Amino acid sequence: QSDIKETAELHLLLSMITPLGWLERCPTYKEQQQQITDKDLGNYGFLGYPVLMTADIIQHRPHWVPVGQDQQPHLELAREIVRRFNTMYNADVFPEPEAKLTPAAKCPGLDGRKMSKSYGNGIFLQDTLEELEPKIRGMFTDPARLRKSDPGNPDVCNLFPYHVLLADKATQDEVREACTHATMGCVACKKIFMKNLQNFLEPLHERREAILAKPGLVQEILAEGGKKARMSINATMELVRAAMHMD
Repeated sequence: QSDIKETAELHLLLSMITPLGWLERCPTYKEQQQQITDKDLGNYGFLGYPVLMTADIIQHRPHWVPVGQDQQPHLELAREIVRRFNTMYNADVFPEPEAKLTPAAKCPGLDGRKMSKSYGNGIFLQDTLEELEPKIRGMFTDPARLRKSDPGNPDVCNLFPYHVLLADKATQDEVREACTHATMGCVACKKIFMKNLQNFLEPLHERREAILAKPGLVQEILAEGGKKARMSINATMELVRAAMHMD
């Protein structure tokens, strides 16, 4: 499709102006090299992923990008690439995209590391309750709480950020008080989280089922969105080619 071709072209052009050192110092690249030892990560597909991410972002020339906390280094690299492109070609083609964070900009994974498909430690929106229960039961919490009678610290607990995300303020305060005074164990704390998670996911699951019950609806939505995206990408690439004197 034309939009895929345009994105691939922009990715190629950006890869030709991005210094290798910028990619090698990316925190995500270093972290995953340490964490993922059963796969060969010594390839451009992995190293150059932030360049592809940059192409995906700036092809629509946005000023703000909704991202999670752990994606901010990638977005900073995108800004560096944008500055380099605009400077090299003496053109104001791309605005520098800024992060638009929510109050819950970072949720830890179930094992305490960042949540990632690569780590297999995520809670996914399509997960059923049957799939979630063993995940939550085995969830890493406060390493200092070896026994229920040990006082905990919600500020270092892997579970508490989820209470901040899903629970009301009164429940958050109750959990914090009970944890720090060891009047509630991690099992009970997880049950509160599980209930709130269920309340959060059920409407999403119902909406998902309603969409799946209408064959072709997703394809129609994607096709309509694709038309708008192609118009945006084509307009951007005209500016890029003009700046690079490729016309």
